[in-house]
Amino acid sequence: MASVAIDFRNTNSLWGSVLVETLARLGLREAVLSPGSRSTPLTFAFARHPRIEAIPVLDERSAAFFALGLAKQHQRPVALVCTSGTAAANYYPALIEAHESGVPLIVLTGDRPPELRDCHSGQAIDQQKIYGGYVNFYHELAVPEAKLDLLRYLRQTVAQAFARTLLPGRGPVHLNCPFRDPLVPLADGVTAGLGKQISKPAFFGHLRPVVSPSQPGIKIALPKRRGGCRGIIVAGPAAPENVTRYVTKLRALAVKLGWPVLADVLSPVRHRSRHDLPMITAYDAILRSPRLARRLHPEVVLCLEGWPTSKVLRGWLQETNAETWLVHSGKSNVDGLHGRTHAMRGDVTGLLVESGPTNQNWLHAWLVAETRARDALVKRVEACGWLFEGRVSQMLPGLLPAGTPVFVASSMPVRDTEYFWPATKRRHVFHFNRGANGIDGTLSTALGMAHAAGRPAVLLTGDLALLHDTNGFLLRPKFGGSLTIVLINNRGGGIFEHLPVAAIGPAFEEFFATPQEADFGRLCAAYGVGHVLVRDWPHFGKLVSKLPRTGLRVLELRTDRKRDAAFRKKLFADVAAALG
Repeated sequence: MASVAIDFRNTNSLWGSVLVETLARLGLREAVLSPGSRSTPLTFAFARHPRIEAIPVLDERSAAFFALGLAKQHQRPVALVCTSGTAAANYYPALIEAHESGVPLIVLTGDRPPELRDCHSGQAIDQQKIYGGYVNFYHELAVPEAKLDLLRYLRQTVAQAFARTLLPGRGPVHLNCPFRDPLVPLADGVTAGLGKQISKPAFFGHLRPVVSPSQPGIKIALPKRRGGCRGIIVAGPAAPENVTRYVTKLRALAVKLGWPVLADVLSPVRHRSRHDLPMITAYDAILRSPRLARRLHPEVVLCLEGWPTSKVLRGWLQETNAETWLVHSGKSNVDGLHGRTHAMRGDVTGLLVESGPTNQNWLHAWLVAETRARDALVKRVEACGWLFEGRVSQMLPGLLPAGTPVFVASSMPVRDTEYFWPATKRRHVFHFNRGANGIDGTLSTALGMAHAAGRPAVLLTGDLALLHDTNGFLLRPKFGGSLTIVLINNRGGGIFEHLPVAAIGPAFEEFFATPQEADFGRLCAAYGVGHVLVRDWPHFGKLVSKLPRTGLRVLELRTDRKRDAAFRKKLFADVAAALG
């Protein structure tokens, strides 16, 4: 990089441009900025940098989730910039999700200088460590001065912060950035003497893109039994940097051990199925059969990255209390089951397992149960004579073009995909906000993912999750991708229909289901977003089998929340009874 994008018009513009040039040298390529005065020097620096895409987003909460989606798709850090005051507080939900799911973000909050704090000067709050323990690194930068030693300090500190988005584990960092007036780049004559020193290649020449280090391999010695060890591999939600290596390794482990792979829908292995991979996807239905739950009791569990969404699976694993090896590439504790677990941090692709003979009868029993359960689910759902929510997840894998990026909202959509989305070879790429499992920011995160995807993408969401983030639609004029939103509108919170609270009193409907009467056609029209009301399943199939190359549209399916909840319960009871 021979060119250096430094702005010498005044002290603040110099400071901002050194900061941004440092980030560019380290590998930053996108910055999401919200309007405000105190962050002006940063905004000008990002907007004029030739190698960074600067994306303006009005709502800071939406901006943070949009940046989260960009970082998830590209698997590299994205910058967030806002002004002082409550603007920074609106980043909090997305930063919690980034921390919990290991997504690299670098947050730059503009602030007033120390002399304008605690004196009611306006738009000044205490921004010191505002994100608490949800960031990997925090530092308040010095108030800008046109001095070479301070510019070196700035360069080094920014480099340190950027590295901490990736090392030792991925996550967000926060730099608080105070500025004195003048905030706009008006010439002050102070910086002229620094031109020759800062413009030299040597000032930035040592900076190189930061990459995640390879993690150490892990060696596990499993129990060796004469008749073969009865074990299972649980493939939990995962977004590995190298999907092909991850899936290849998992396949090799399954073949070597002779164990079934219980694959969460949020694991890439479920969407890259092959005949030699013993995949189990209907485990939630299988384990509702008391006979099969007892018969398929494992002696050993190998869990990769984390536990799936299924409450039935989690409860069964707790009951079995099998010896468990949990391999996780992140830095946090992901064992919410608190069993007899050996927690091991490292790269799944470097996993070495020593084992004894395989037990073919054990594997056969699982595969027979999978075939019977999956066939029963498909037949009963296809026989359903209305727009049943779960059938969306059953149909989509066969309709969407191969390789389509799919973002799945939390609550009922992610559970329906786990229940009904079968194993396929179509290499669909799943994205999700399952670090904190919230519905906030669903639309904005999906837009960020789709903006960066380079191909048409899909969001599967419920009505409340979409309404919770409608400001994401404000991104439409700047949105550079294609996103089809499959909206399940059951006029409320469908997930609560499956919880014990649904049976308790009249308060349930108003305070838990929270029914809404939004007109999504008019809502979309207000934002200039396309909207189609799905008439029936053939109409739905035609709409999603060929995705538009650009733009934003909503396909709304109006469903009956209570009828679908009752159908799910009866469906799983019937399948469990059929399995014996």
